[in-house]
Amino acid sequence: MDQILYWNNVALESDRMAHTVVHHAERGVRGTVGSSRALSITHLAMHDAYFGIVPAAHGTYLTTPPTAPPGASAEAAVAVAAHTTLTALYPAQTARLDAALQQAGLRGPGTGTGSAHGLAVGHAVLSARAADPGLDGVGYRPSLEPLKHRADPANPDQGYYAPHYGAHSRCFAATTRHTLDAPPKQTDPAYERALREVRGKGIATELSGALPPGLSPRTPEETLIGTFWGYDGAKKIGTPPRLYNLIVRAVAAARRSGIASNARLFALVNAAMADAAILAWDDKYRHNLWRPVLGIREHDPSMGPKGLAAQGWDALCDPFWLPLGAAHTNEPGIPSATPPFPAYPSGHAALGAAALQITRRHCGIGTDGPDSLTDGLAFVSDELDGAGIDRYGIRRPRHTRTFPGGLWQMIEENARSRVFLGVHWSFDAFAVDADGRMDLSQNIGGVRLGLDIAGDLWANGLRAAAAAGPRLP
Repeated sequence: MDQILYWNNVALESDRMAHTVVHHAERGVRGTVGSSRALSITHLAMHDAYFGIVPAAHGTYLTTPPTAPPGASAEAAVAVAAHTTLTALYPAQTARLDAALQQAGLRGPGTGTGSAHGLAVGHAVLSARAADPGLDGVGYRPSLEPLKHRADPANPDQGYYAPHYGAHSRCFAATTRHTLDAPPKQTDPAYERALREVRGKGIATELSGALPPGLSPRTPEETLIGTFWGYDGAKKIGTPPRLYNLIVRAVAAARRSGIASNARLFALVNAAMADAAILAWDDKYRHNLWRPVLGIREHDPSMGPKGLAAQGWDALCDPFWLPLGAAHTNEPGIPSATPPFPAYPSGHAALGAAALQITRRHCGIGTDGPDSLTDGLAFVSDELDGAGIDRYGIRRPRHTRTFPGGLWQMIEENARSRVFLGVHWSFDAFAVDADGRMDLSQNIGGVRLGLDIAGDLWANGLRAAAAAGPRLP
């Protein structure tokens, strides 16, 4: 295993541990936004540490990176750059990270000078992102208007995650602040189709008997798909960026990629996800769309804090509807919940599309559609690895999944999976045509956003100086 893959594994374990043993000092790396930022900083530092010693045509991420001494070891530089950034980002895990550095096998000529270079690069990348806003919701006030996001009624004290981060963050590498069109209005047929779908497919299992005729219920396979892609910051599991990195690791291993290819690939993947988080969260709080748990319960105008006097009844409304929900895996007794941020666009869809599309481009896939990058590969999710515990205290089975359509199939399935948990509308992922197929011709949903970000980074490279600035000061 080269030093890029070694430290990628260490970084992914840092994310898993940060969501397993909660420590106040690591609050900034929790959740999708925090983890994508941390993983991007770490992999960009490894990228510049390596290519500062082994030059490549694409250059470095930093415009003026530290200069490497002659004869410096590139592998030592990568290792120390990773260790430097990870200990700064995950201070509660310093002992584990120190042990990882000791076990990295660094030796031979240039180790000392390479280590010094990695230390300098790590500090330089951390400094470049030192002004990033935090993830707290201080000063944020939810709207009481219909269609606007509020806390999950089953978890009213959940708070609001990263409401200021997207609008006030400078991108990592995206040269444009890609934005989406507004989601469908409540009077739009696309909204009604999405409501009918998620009301049936996303309902809590114990309430499924209350579904009226004409709504398609969730199948066991759809429940499996929703669970497979979960990674909702659960204990012993972590976040979606960890899952997408694990998928990319499998592809890189199958292709027997070398250290230079891996340094570039994982920097692209994690920078794309960090920018997808920034721009998705900007759009989330700009459009501020409610989740299905509110949209279904308050669909009739008489419902909700601004409800009007009843004038009949809209049969699409179910004031007692609850979703299957994002699982608190490995925390039996804690019910599933709706994530504490607006629905549109889906973060899973945006980050998954950004990470897997940039991987497709790196591997030479230049067109959209099915690919062969997962041929011969099988994937096991930590949500369904035979060890995870569900809310009832029952061990989940182990499930091995294959994807004949490659990473492109993964992009779509990951995005659709959130409807099966009842936490997203279908258009949070992408628009659909009359037959329910993914329609990427419309500027709607997280997949469209993630693909645009991947295209931007692939066309323009990893250049800190070219990154788009914040939308708001």
